[in-house]
Amino acid sequence: MAENVIQISGLTKKYGEFTAVDHLDLSVEKGEIFGLLGPNGAGKSTTILMILGLTEPDEGTVRVSGIDSISKPVEVKKIVGYLPEDVGFYDRYSGLENLAFTGRLNGMTETEAIKKAKLLLKRVGLEENSEKKTGNYSRGMRQRLGLADVLIKDPEVIILDEPILGLDPYGVKEFLEMIAGLSREEGITVLFSSHHLYQVQQVCDRVGLFVRGKLLADGDINTLSRKLFGSSPYLVEVGIPVQVAGDPDKLKNMTRVLLDVEGVLTVEEKDNKLYVECSHEVTADISRAIVRSGFELIYLNKREYGLDDIYYRYFEGGADHE
Repeated sequence: MAENVIQISGLTKKYGEFTAVDHLDLSVEKGEIFGLLGPNGAGKSTTILMILGLTEPDEGTVRVSGIDSISKPVEVKKIVGYLPEDVGFYDRYSGLENLAFTGRLNGMTETEAIKKAKLLLKRVGLEENSEKKTGNYSRGMRQRLGLADVLIKDPEVIILDEPILGLDPYGVKEFLEMIAGLSREEGITVLFSSHHLYQVQQVCDRVGLFVRGKLLADGDINTLSRKLFGSSPYLVEVGIPVQVAGDPDKLKNMTRVLLDVEGVLTVEEKDNKLYVECSHEVTADISRAIVRSGFELIYLNKREYGLDDIYYRYFEGGADHE
């Protein structure tokens, strides 16, 4: 049975009449990368503050590796590394000096701190810029240094709060690869808070959909697709031949052919394409049915619902999933 490193039960935080976090239940397993996904103002950062013991909940419990964040916040901070959206460093110090300073704050001797700082700077790709003043670091370099700063105390858990804001696409790719490598190679548990869909989908083992202080659903992408889209988690886009597109009768016949395929649930025409919702993988059956019926096969584009579809359904589609 997997060990839950982060265990949250009934967590609630109110500011006056406003409920920032509403009876949250959440568990994150050891070595897992869990993405907390939701729009700005959903309560993600407030949840992180309570996990870190930086703010007290009105109700509920938070435990990190079995330690109560409310009654023992200092103990929690010893095992958790936190990387916020905007990392602060002493700009007049070099990357090495900043990192070694953090090492000394965590009980290392100066020699130990410098040695480990150099190793971490190499690991995050800042070895050649270790003597450069951090005031001259780019956004991406500061985030890399922030990750090294988190790692210098050998944390069991890393919490990342919107860590990729402001990074260019290449910087995002490199940063996410480092996070994934850390989790896989060293078994570090990662809580990744973001509203960037594609990046979250790339790196996270599971995601939780967070809105208005509530966790509406959690799971891997396939699980969430099944929860949201029920019996039609697969979608196939079919190119309509020119001779069919201009003939309503032929289009109707082609639609009927597709509906006769076992597993096909609905067929919808839009912009000279047919969108076929299916209960399971039937792409090969669809292609055979089209050819056998005498229609020209232009193309088939199979897709599964991703986080963009899930996000739209929850946060932009206006549906009530609570």
